[in-house]
Amino acid sequence: MKAARIVLATACALGLAVAAQATPQHAHDSHAAHAASAAVQAPAQRWTPDAPLRAGMRRAHTAVAELAHYEMGHMSAPMAVDRATEVESAVTYMFANCKLSAEPDAALHGILVPLLTAAQALKADPAKVSAVADMRAAIAHYPQYFDDPGWDKPVPAEHVMHDEP
Repeated sequence: MKAARIVLATACALGLAVAAQATPQHAHDSHAAHAASAAVQAPAQRWTPDAPLRAGMRRAHTAVAELAHYEMGHMSAPMAVDRATEVESAVTYMFANCKLSAEPDAALHGILVPLLTAAQALKADPAKVSAVADMRAAIAHYPQYFDDPGWDKPVPAEHVMHDEP
């Protein structure tokens, strides 16, 4: 029964992300990210993430941090699409591999769905630089819900080439 709920929740989350991508976007895009993550109240004691969640969030966090170069005009559109693809891959990995109880799982979906939606928006339209801020806003909710040792350490600084890959 628990596995069926996880599969159903994952299917719903991915369906929402696909529907959000297919729906015409408007000026309130970033509000959806905040509303989705606010659906589950932050716990009095943060939950402990499992290993796949920690690994996936670090991958997504690193890719989003690198996209700051794109916001400043120091990264090409193809490289930005590559980073958005990495975020999408990390989210897909988390949906497939995280094993959480119902409440932390619901909170996680409130983070991952807006993150995935924003990554897909950037991939679909690299001129939509505001999607990077939406990704950053989604990830910012993670430490409110999950006690991930080392999360507050800086993202590894890796200087990447900023011209075409």
